[in-house]
Amino acid sequence: MKVINYLLGYENLKIIQDNEMFNFSLDSVLLPNFITINENVRNILDIGTGNAPIPLILSTKTNANIIGIEIQKEVSEMAKESVKMNNLENRITIINEDAKEYSKSATSEYFDIITCNPPYFEVLETSKFNKNDYKTIARHEVNLNLEDILKIARKLLKNGGTLGLVHRPERLIDILITMRKYNIEPKKIRLVYPNKNKEANILLIEGKKNGKKGLKILPPLYSHNNDGSYTDEIKNYFK
Repeated sequence: MKVINYLLGYENLKIIQDNEMFNFSLDSVLLPNFITINENVRNILDIGTGNAPIPLILSTKTNANIIGIEIQKEVSEMAKESVKMNNLENRITIINEDAKEYSKSATSEYFDIITCNPPYFEVLETSKFNKNDYKTIARHEVNLNLEDILKIARKLLKNGGTLGLVHRPERLIDILITMRKYNIEPKKIRLVYPNKNKEANILLIEGKKNGKKGLKILPPLYSHNNDGSYTDEIKNYFK
């Protein structure tokens, strides 16, 4: 069932969601607030954009043109509705296509920034899939895996362009190895913790195409206080 919500604290942005599909989470708020954006950024690509939370938030931080790629047609239609509802059609374009196919015909070295909130889980013999295809595609690397994302980034990012991922801490070594393999030099990492008494459950990582070595580990980010409320830093993202 489709519903219209405010975008997790952004009172000037609305987003269309469907409870039967994979709804966006805090991850999609963290990434656009983590990625490095400067005034020279002109073109941004969001891979696996879902119902477009990342492009919508990015539109509040830059005047760049933003393209969101989403393989699932019904989900991409919701993204288009959300973009139209927020009067952002001149800034955000949603394309219903497999990101791998899109990259084959897209102009090489065109984007200043690529963002992605990808499927987190590898497909293993022991993998148990949700029967709902929407959620399977969103959670498991059935259509798009880590290597695919880095291949796309190497082709479509400008020299010196930035790739930003939100992922899971347990995949950190895989991510670092694959980034180096495709000439994306890891530059910035931040771990996100549910609160000060729990282990990190979200990884934010940024890399630069053909960048020089030099990795910064940022201070930990705690998403919630012990009473379950958002921390002040998270609340600042919503202002």
